Amino acid sequence: MSFTLLSSAQTYQDYVRKGLEAAAEDSIDLAEKYFREAMRAEPAQRSNAMLYYYIGQIQERRGQTDLAMESYAMGLNIAPHLIPLRMGRAALYMHLGRPEKALVDYSDILDWKPDYVEALFMRAYIYAGQKLYKKAREDYEALLKIDPQHEEAQIGLILVNDKDNRPREAMEQVNALITASPDHAILYAVRAGMEHGRKLYELAEMDFAKAIALEPGNADYYISRAMLYTDTGDKKKARADLEQALKLGADEQTVASMLHNLR
Repeated sequence: MSFTLLSSAQTYQDYVRKGLEAAAEDSIDLAEKYFREAMRAEPAQRSNAMLYYYIGQIQERRGQTDLAMESYAMGLNIAPHLIPLRMGRAALYMHLGRPEKALVDYSDILDWKPDYVEALFMRAYIYAGQKLYKKAREDYEALLKIDPQHEEAQIGLILVNDKDNRPREAMEQVNALITASPDHAILYAVRAGMEHGRKLYELAEMDFAKAIALEPGNADYYISRAMLYTDTGDKKKARADLEQALKLGADEQTVASMLHNLR
């Protein structure tokens, strides 16, 4: 009896190892086959929860989002506190445009592990999108206590403050970031957007130009500057920026809609 269990366990481990090796070599169909063979060999293994995570990731790569959601649910039935599974499902909810569902998973993770940076960042992002600025600020600030150099969280906090009637504080924060990191294009683009909102058009144009000079391949900066030019009535420059954004891979429908509005 003990020999049978040992043999079965060894078979399980072999299948898992082969599956991981196949996944590392980007042979995702073969990887899924091995993971399923492992689960058939030992269906009661708690580590099968992680295999469902791997399978869900493979299914997402194929665009099989419904199947991936089922795989994550199966894994969570086995191990409801497994963080990679929760994070995987939450990310898929975000991809599917269901942030309210993702919020539940991120909150569960933070109940178990309050210092989990990625969950803090994503929950703050969702709260900001829901205009729950106080909650978003709390999460961004908690994250920045853990990782003071987290630039995305720094920017998120600035944008929350800007939207939540703290414009002076927001501008001071972005100015300080630019002073500390003068070669980061995104910071100039963020400040340009804030200046645009304040109708400080010349300053905004200068900052967009700086962002584009630092990162000329970023289509988003051209689209943002095109919006600025549209508001200032410079249709020629707006059209030129939109055409450049299109060359850089911007969404065709977005650009077409903006070009239509310039007629």
